[in-house]
Amino acid sequence: GINAEYGSIEKKIQKLDVELKRYSDQMKKMRDGPSKNMVKQKALRVLKQKRSYENQLEGIRNQSFNMEQTNYTTQSLKDTKATVDAMKTGLTQMKKEYKKIDIDKIEDLQDDMADMMEDAQEIQEIMGRQYGMPDIDDADLEAELDALGDELLFDDDMSYLDEAAEAPTNAPGTSAKEDPSSTQLDEFGLPALS
Repeated sequence: GINAEYGSIEKKIQKLDVELKRYSDQMKKMRDGPSKNMVKQKALRVLKQKRSYENQLEGIRNQSFNMEQTNYTTQSLKDTKATVDAMKTGLTQMKKEYKKIDIDKIEDLQDDMADMMEDAQEIQEIMGRQYGMPDIDDADLEAELDALGDELLFDDDMSYLDEAAEAPTNAPGTSAKEDPSSTQLDEFGLPALS
């Protein structure tokens, strides 16, 4: 095939390059004259042959490229046709399935579902009614909630107890060396004022 021909021509060019190098080295060592001219003529023939092979190689490269492009285009067209065929089949299936669907029935179903949800909500409200409970004013509930929040704030802050435990237990004006059990305490556990 083309690859074998390409490889064969490349080998011929390589051989010619070796021959050209040999002639070139020979000419560098020679003085001008008929002998050098004869070697030069041989080198020119080899160079002409090399150029011919290079042109053939370029032609083979172009042919190979054209064949690859043709194969690529052919495959691309096959892929496009397969895609179009798949789209046609899909569209036919969609049309067939779409005919089975009645939009009016779907709309009715949605309406029925909404009605059922409203009925269920109404039933929940009825079932959740309380009997015998006095009406409670929302303002009273909010005031109670605010007051409860204030109490909770005070209950959470107990750091004042830590400070009280660290406070001296002796009465003001007395020395700390006195027996602490003899000191009178008030209802808060602090030394009583006399």
